[in-house]
Amino acid sequence: MLELILGTVFLIYILFIGQLIYGFNRMKRFPKKEFTPKTSFTIVVPFRNEKENLPNLLHSISLLNYPKELVEIILVDDDSDDSWKMENGRWKFEIRIIKNIRKSNSPKKDAIETAIQVAKNDWIITTDADCLVQKDWLTTFDQYIQENEVEMVASGVCYVPKNGFLSAFQNLDFLSLQGATIGSFGIDKAFMCNGANFAYSKHFFKELNGFQGNETIASGDDVFLLQKAVSVSPEKVGFLLAKESIVATKVLETWTELFQQRIRWASKSTGYSSVYGKLLALVVFGGNLAWIMSFLLWLIGLLDQNIFMLFVALKFLIDFILLFKTANFFKAKLQYVLASSLLYPFFSVSVAMYSLFGKYTWKGRNFRK
Repeated sequence: MLELILGTVFLIYILFIGQLIYGFNRMKRFPKKEFTPKTSFTIVVPFRNEKENLPNLLHSISLLNYPKELVEIILVDDDSDDSWKMENGRWKFEIRIIKNIRKSNSPKKDAIETAIQVAKNDWIITTDADCLVQKDWLTTFDQYIQENEVEMVASGVCYVPKNGFLSAFQNLDFLSLQGATIGSFGIDKAFMCNGANFAYSKHFFKELNGFQGNETIASGDDVFLLQKAVSVSPEKVGFLLAKESIVATKVLETWTELFQQRIRWASKSTGYSSVYGKLLALVVFGGNLAWIMSFLLWLIGLLDQNIFMLFVALKFLIDFILLFKTANFFKAKLQYVLASSLLYPFFSVSVAMYSLFGKYTWKGRNFRK
């Protein structure tokens, strides 16, 4: 009976991940061409205590291959206390620093809304202070927007490579999220994206009533807006699968920071409006919990070793296929895969459980479910 229950859970897990792999395969890479830029962008960067990261981001933005009259940058200071000041210099693009106007439980949503109120340009594109963009970031977005009748575009995010097990573990976890994101777009069930590389027209944002409806949840400026858009006008939402549009971000330095970040990310899943998103989150949680239960039952002799090894092998194989495909697109290395696959179920289940009943720390502030 135990074998049947666990086997059923693993089978459902494999079918769902297999569906994402199928969706990933359906997505076509976007070929960059020479286009006359037309789209005007406002780059919005919410930040809090980012004096070490902002100069690097701004330098990468200054190298953008895009007409300066079509770009403005709005940095939204969310009550920083690290006394960062932008160096005076000859910047290619117009840069404004404004103060965040808090009105909800979500500092980042408030920061984006604050920026949109004063943004001059037609399209908003958000990124994070600890990111780096490529020179053709905006040109690729512009081409995609011109070639497709879209009002919202998500794109890829990867980690800046770094040595060590912690970095490798984060990379594998992040690749799985990116793979699920791309795969869900491929099966027309988009439910997730990353606010570090997310664009939408101001008109569409206002048409959706912005972040109204999920102000009480601190995180989710990206996924909630995406899910709202998909529920209203799915034909207006697209994913830009291009190497030139990928944004790179930094890995976290400690396990504590990683755990707190993943709790923040997981905490928003209970607020999903996407039925598929909720179901997938439940299936992934169930698959990892079943892995842990199988391991414990095998340890105490209640589960046959061959059956346990079969479960482990099948889960590892289906996970690896999605990881391999995603890593191939992002040109990312797969390191410590076996060790990470053994640790990940415990990490994932702990994050999921804690996100339901606990609190987390983010940018020096405490948030509670």
